[in-house]
Amino acid sequence: MEGLTRIAFLSSVFFSFLFICDAVDTITVNTSLADGNYVVSSGGTFEMGFFSPDNPDNSNNRFLGIWYKQISVRTVVWVANRDTPFNDSSGALKLTEKGNLILVNSTNDVVIWSSNSTSISTSPVVELLDSGNLVVRGMSDGNYTWQSFDNPTDTALPGMKMGKNFVTGVDRILCSWKSGNDPSRGEFTFFMDSHGYPQMFMKSGSTERFRSGPWNGESFSGSPGLKKNPIYTFQFMFNQEEVYYSFDLINPYVYSRLILSPDGILRRFSWNNKTQSWTNLVNAPADNCAFYGPCHGYGSCNIADSPICSCLDKFQPRDPKDWVSADWSNGCIRRTQLNCKSDGFVKYSNIKLPDTRKSWYNLSMSLKECRQMCMNNCSCMAYSNIDVRGQGSGCFLWFGDLMDITQLGGNDGQDIYIRMASSELGSSGLRGKILRACLASLGALLILCLILVSFTWKKKKDREKQLQVQLQQHQTREGSLGSSSRQFYTIENDKGELDLPLYDVATILKATNYFSPNNKIGEGGFGPVYKGVLKEGQEIAVKRLSKYSIQGDDEFMNEVILIAKLQHRNLVNLIGCCIHEEEKILIYEFMPNNSLDTYIFDNDQGRLLDWPMRFRIINGIARGLLYLHQDSRLRIIHRDLKAGNILLDVDMNPKISDFGMARSFGGNETEADTRRVVGTYGYMSPEYAVDGHFSVKSDVFSFGVLVLEIISGKKNRGFFHQDHHHNLLGHAWILHNEGLSLELIDAHLTQSCYLSEIIRSMHVALLCVQRNPEDRPSMSNVVLMLASEGALPRPKEPGFFTERNMFHEAETSSSKPTISSGNEFSFTAVEGR
Repeated sequence: MEGLTRIAFLSSVFFSFLFICDAVDTITVNTSLADGNYVVSSGGTFEMGFFSPDNPDNSNNRFLGIWYKQISVRTVVWVANRDTPFNDSSGALKLTEKGNLILVNSTNDVVIWSSNSTSISTSPVVELLDSGNLVVRGMSDGNYTWQSFDNPTDTALPGMKMGKNFVTGVDRILCSWKSGNDPSRGEFTFFMDSHGYPQMFMKSGSTERFRSGPWNGESFSGSPGLKKNPIYTFQFMFNQEEVYYSFDLINPYVYSRLILSPDGILRRFSWNNKTQSWTNLVNAPADNCAFYGPCHGYGSCNIADSPICSCLDKFQPRDPKDWVSADWSNGCIRRTQLNCKSDGFVKYSNIKLPDTRKSWYNLSMSLKECRQMCMNNCSCMAYSNIDVRGQGSGCFLWFGDLMDITQLGGNDGQDIYIRMASSELGSSGLRGKILRACLASLGALLILCLILVSFTWKKKKDREKQLQVQLQQHQTREGSLGSSSRQFYTIENDKGELDLPLYDVATILKATNYFSPNNKIGEGGFGPVYKGVLKEGQEIAVKRLSKYSIQGDDEFMNEVILIAKLQHRNLVNLIGCCIHEEEKILIYEFMPNNSLDTYIFDNDQGRLLDWPMRFRIINGIARGLLYLHQDSRLRIIHRDLKAGNILLDVDMNPKISDFGMARSFGGNETEADTRRVVGTYGYMSPEYAVDGHFSVKSDVFSFGVLVLEIISGKKNRGFFHQDHHHNLLGHAWILHNEGLSLELIDAHLTQSCYLSEIIRSMHVALLCVQRNPEDRPSMSNVVLMLASEGALPRPKEPGFFTERNMFHEAETSSSKPTISSGNEFSFTAVEGR
């Protein structure tokens, strides 16, 4: 029977070929497709032309579409002018010389639809492929510059990618017809959501209707109907360039398509030659539990139960009265509150994994490593494997309430481990093991701390003794300090001698009113900063090394030696220093307008900085960095450039400050490695934070972050956007690629007449924060790009774009710095210096 059916099918194909032997499958610049004529694919599978849906209300409406030619029931798979129909047969499809497809009214040449292709083809030609894909390609090179598969309507065909291309910005979204006989845009969309870990979503307007769940290596977690079958194969691809789902036919004589129906159901059809009709294979949503989040946070939906919603084991309804009346909108909460340190995890099996838009993920971690990472962060509510094949690999971490959980039957679904209070774990033995492990870890940590404190104390005392010897030698040569408030301190180092004014402690005490709290103007990693006035009337800023600071004598001497040798209008001026017993003090020129961060991150203060002033600050910082990297006596890498270390003088000119962490190089040296990573989280470049490798390009990265903060008025660290989990750099890059750069600009600047200059500065900043150091410009090029109006290269993906550290967002910012320990996923950086 199957053989006869196949012979009948081949016969129909043969006679169809005889019928279309004179039909064309291409359109050139010199030809067009008028209403009443058709283009047929080379294999005769698809046909393109004008058609009218069976719509009694709009029977004159004409659309350009593509449909199956070999099927008796006209099945349209793509429509060009779905929202702008012709009302007569005057339509014609043309191809412009630049490779743009246009639909025009042949009577007056009015364009009603265009492919809006931004790529230019050489000798372009339009071709309808036997896959149903309408393409514009160059006749000489064959490269596609536009294709209907990148611009679908309501149907996905075999070989079509459903998803996003992060490089080109193409986002392939299915949008339903308004009704069965009206192809204009309906209310339902189906697309790949790439926020967090990618998953397919269907929405009704902006409301979630269905979620596929994340890909688990075999299928989507929440789509049990997607299984190996004899009709089609499927695949999921996710890398730095693109993410998509696609399917292909196993048997070339079978027709199958995926369609988003006007009623909001995603249906997969296969053509039945025997019945000459479409057979519905799979629907999504398939049942009430497949709709998005019916049971809300920590609620579990099971279609076999009545009612379908219940709370997960060890959870209870947030509002019991509403719950019993089938109002599940408030979801569930834990029976016992979490305690963080003593919490454990409970395993739930055969689960459609929760919504991953607010998840963190890593593709290579083991389940054990994943558990440990979740345990170490009190904001982590659950963890799971990503890939279920074999032993399982990859790591999901969820933060916040778990949404859209479904209990699946059989072996469908995955295991998830949800954080629970220790009293809910049901095993005193487990609690004992946890307690013993904690005590052992605490003991080892205590011993390590004692060793570290002892070593640090000895090193500090040795250094203080050395400084005292230098001071005594100086006093012997120059006489007692009691006769003058200022002497000259000769610093000896491997780069020669340097004379620096040395103030006695009595002068500093008098200038600051004995370090009065009323004179305190700030505090950082070095210690407190006081305003002072010398007896000559000169205002000064006094940085007093705190005994609790991790910056010690090395950083003190480093800052004295480096900044005393530097002279530039955009670097803070070191007036002198003071060394007296345990006191180590630096004296700077006083900056009356404080630091840059007090303006750009404050809504009221931000109004004082218009764009010309911000642009002058950006250029000043750039020139200061250029001097450090290229024009000074030493090549210097700052290593801690941030808004808090940019001081503003009386005329709001920027001055780079705080050189305690800076490193100098001689000769042609431009880079180095360190095991002691220091700096501020949010400003450090990836290669420095992860590998301890720093160079002039590390400062360039920090500069780019700073410029984006100046433009947006937002901090890179802790940046949050409701549509994604990227930091400020990633958000700026996304907006730039989508042509929406204006959305990043500080609200105080949106009415500025300098918008082109602002967008150019944002473009330069994105070039500075590119992931690879080799791609970043030098500061000399940055200064030129900011001052010129020439074309700029396209920025590549910024650092920390794909794997963002979610843990620091949950931690409380500390004013005391700590030294980082970088790895692939997270690091702790010096903050608040």
